[in-house]
Amino acid sequence: MKNQIVFPEFAEDGDEEAKVICWNVKVGETVNEGDEVLELLTDKATFTVPAPTTGVLSEINTPEETVVKVGQVLGSIES
Repeated sequence: MKNQIVFPEFAEDGDEEAKVICWNVKVGETVNEGDEVLELLTDKATFTVPAPTTGVLSEINTPEETVVKVGQVLGSIES
Protein backbone atom coordinates (compact mmCIF):
# COMPACT_ATOMS: atom_id res chain seq x y z
CA MET A 1 0.00 0.00 0.00
CA LYS A 2 1.34 3.45 -0.94
CA ASN A 3 1.26 6.11 1.80
CA GLN A 4 1.97 9.73 0.96
CA ILE A 5 4.30 11.99 2.89
CA VAL A 6 2.56 15.37 2.94
CA PHE A 7 3.84 18.80 3.97
CA PRO A 8 1.93 19.33 7.24
CA GLU A 9 0.52 22.61 8.45
CA PHE A 10 2.57 23.91 11.36
CA ALA A 11 -0.11 25.69 13.41
CA GLU A 12 2.35 27.44 15.70
CA ASP A 13 4.43 28.69 12.77
CA GLY A 14 1.70 29.67 10.30
CA ASP A 15 3.92 29.53 7.20
CA GLU A 16 2.22 28.29 4.05
CA GLU A 17 5.41 27.26 2.25
CA ALA A 18 8.88 25.95 2.98
CA LYS A 19 12.03 24.78 1.23
CA VAL A 20 13.13 21.15 1.29
CA ILE A 21 16.57 21.27 2.92
CA CYS A 22 17.45 17.58 2.78
CA TRP A 23 16.06 14.09 2.65
CA ASN A 24 17.40 11.90 5.48
CA VAL A 25 16.63 8.68 3.59
CA LYS A 26 17.02 7.56 -0.02
CA VAL A 27 14.54 5.79 -2.29
CA GLY A 28 14.65 2.08 -1.45
CA GLU A 29 15.59 2.55 2.21
CA THR A 30 13.38 1.25 5.01
CA VAL A 31 11.83 3.73 7.45
CA ASN A 32 9.85 3.27 10.63
CA GLU A 33 6.76 5.26 11.51
CA GLY A 34 7.89 8.49 13.15
CA ASP A 35 11.41 8.48 11.66
CA GLU A 36 12.50 11.93 10.49
CA VAL A 37 12.52 11.51 6.71
CA LEU A 38 13.21 15.09 5.60
CA GLU A 39 13.87 18.60 6.81
CA LEU A 40 11.99 21.76 5.78
CA LEU A 41 13.01 25.38 6.24
CA THR A 42 10.39 28.13 6.65
CA ASP A 43 11.01 31.83 7.16
CA LYS A 44 10.96 31.23 10.91
CA ALA A 45 12.36 27.77 11.65
CA THR A 46 13.58 24.37 10.50
CA PHE A 47 11.20 21.42 10.87
CA THR A 48 11.51 17.68 10.36
CA VAL A 49 8.75 15.65 8.75
CA PRO A 50 8.13 12.18 10.24
CA ALA A 51 7.31 9.05 8.27
CA PRO A 52 3.54 8.46 8.45
CA THR A 53 4.02 4.68 8.41
CA THR A 54 6.65 1.93 8.38
CA GLY A 55 7.82 0.75 4.97
CA VAL A 56 10.19 1.56 2.12
CA LEU A 57 10.63 5.05 0.70
CA SER A 58 9.40 4.45 -2.84
CA GLU A 59 9.29 7.95 -4.28
CA ILE A 60 10.62 11.48 -3.75
CA ASN A 61 8.40 14.07 -5.42
CA THR A 62 10.25 17.13 -4.14
CA PRO A 63 14.04 17.19 -4.49
CA GLU A 64 16.23 19.25 -2.17
CA GLU A 65 15.98 23.04 -2.65
CA THR A 66 12.35 22.74 -3.89
CA VAL A 67 9.83 25.19 -2.43
CA VAL A 68 6.68 23.36 -1.32
CA LYS A 69 3.24 24.42 -0.07
CA VAL A 70 1.14 23.08 2.82
CA GLY A 71 -0.67 19.91 1.75
CA GLN A 72 1.74 19.14 -1.11
CA VAL A 73 2.84 15.51 -1.53
CA LEU A 74 6.57 15.28 -0.79
CA GLY A 75 7.10 11.56 -1.36
CA SER A 76 5.65 8.10 -0.83
CA ILE A 77 6.28 5.09 1.41
CA GLU A 78 5.30 1.61 0.29
CA SER A 79 4.14 -0.47 3.26
